[in-house]
Amino acid sequence: MDDDGLVFKALADPTRRLLLDRLYERDGRTLVELEAEVPELTRFGVMKHLRVLEQAGLIVTRKRGRHTHHHLNPVPIWQIYERWIGKYRARQVTALLDIKDYLEGNVMTTTTVSATQVYQVYIRASQEQVWDAITRPELVARFFFGAQVEATYEVGSRIRSWSPDRTQQWGDNTVLECDPPRRLVHTWRSLYDPEMAAEPESRVTWEIEALPQGFSRLTVTHDRLDASPRTAASVRGWSYIVSSLKSLLETGEPLPSLEE
Repeated sequence: MDDDGLVFKALADPTRRLLLDRLYERDGRTLVELEAEVPELTRFGVMKHLRVLEQAGLIVTRKRGRHTHHHLNPVPIWQIYERWIGKYRARQVTALLDIKDYLEGNVMTTTTVSATQVYQVYIRASQEQVWDAITRPELVARFFFGAQVEATYEVGSRIRSWSPDRTQQWGDNTVLECDPPRRLVHTWRSLYDPEMAAEPESRVTWEIEALPQGFSRLTVTHDRLDASPRTAASVRGWSYIVSSLKSLLETGEPLPSLEE
């Protein structure tokens, strides 16, 4: 079964959709917390559903202390959106849905944005190719909204980024760890928005794992967002970024601009 098939199969079950909804509302839950959401199921039953979701790439688990935390990974859903909806003029579809919600008086459910967000994607490219994509300025610009980046990636050095026309500084961050081609860790503060710039800096970790048959698994973790709620709400854009990186490496072209 292809990747889309695994995702559609996982989403076909109402219990699995419920678990994803609960993680969307509050990410990073433990097994015990998720069990409480479906009391009619045994622990084994909940674990079975979570295993299907993990195989489809819809959740990523992280061990912290004695507990395993489950994080929603929206990247596979974003990729399906791009393949099956985006090309059918999604902006017009979204506008019609917004009008429908307004006329019917629908209100979006309030969500609690997680202080740790995890995004994972499988890429048909080597570990070295993925590393080049996240560290070579000319490649970063192609999948990261045209960002103009200056960096040496030495530990303690700075990563500075500007808008495509270099009229606005987007970021000024510090490299915390650098282990080519496996791991890059740096601070994060968004300077293009005054309110986000005033928040405490957070942290971004890029992990690249080499897999058989020329594949790599890229995991981007954005954490330390506890005291930076505006930044936490904005960084869900990682779904588009890692999907665009995947497209660039596999096809030679990034995803279309979100403005198109």
